[in-house]
Amino acid sequence: MSGTQLTVTLSGGGTDDARAVVRALEGTFGAPDERPADENATVHTATFDGESGAGSAAGDGKTPGRLSAPVTVTVQGSPEAVRRASDTLTRVFTARDDGAASGDQEQERQLLLEP
Repeated sequence: MSGTQLTVTLSGGGTDDARAVVRALEGTFGAPDERPADENATVHTATFDGESGAGSAAGDGKTPGRLSAPVTVTVQGSPEAVRRASDTLTRVFTARDDGAASGDQEQERQLLLEP
């Protein structure tokens, strides 16, 4: 995993909720590998490589939308990428920090985003 790559796993809510979370992160990390699309999925994943938009401020003026249900978000990557993702999500949504785990070069943080 590169220093700017971020993997986001989302559960709870629906596909539109997952898309709203991904849109919120695009201003900070650029476009993901793909956007959540499977309407039948219970878990959605997006990977940001961080190359495009890595230096931009969080948010791009677009409103990501409201959540219809609580969404559990796990962000994994370098400590800097995880910090930036957490900061972005807590600014855009009502969020509760459910903890973090650190490894040698990666960090993981879980947030509960509420409607």
